Amino acid sequence: MMKNPEETIGNLIDKQSVCFISSVDENGFPNTKAMLPPCKRDGIKTFYWHTNSPSMRIRQYRQNSKACIYFCDKRFFRGVMLKGTMEVLEDEKIKKELWKDEYSMYYKDGADGGDYIIIKFTAASGRYYSNFSSENFEIE
Repeated sequence: MMKNPEETIGNLIDKQSVCFISSVDENGFPNTKAMLPPCKRDGIKTFYWHTNSPSMRIRQYRQNSKACIYFCDKRFFRGVMLKGTMEVLEDEKIKKELWKDEYSMYYKDGADGGDYIIIKFTAASGRYYSNFSSENFEIE
């Protein structure tokens, strides 16, 4: 059993260069996509990513907010899956707060452009795998 889930899982997350996010399509099937790490996280409960607003994933999250994210440390063969909900944030304040100049390579119109959008994941529960063992946990 993990002594400190937030510290153990937070350390795993912070060391990954790729994460996976999943949405649910109109037929109820999961859709998974590799993403850059979150641009911001608050503990292991709340995560933020920037993405393109006209994407398939944004449409899916607007129709069904159920989501799953996964971080994998392939070097030590361990990982964490978090289940919760994904919100599409249109708020200009959060978009500007999270904007970095390096994002201009993805969004030619900048923070005020039409394609730049933020998604926010809020975790409710998770499953951690390490040392040939899995452990479920709730997130408060």
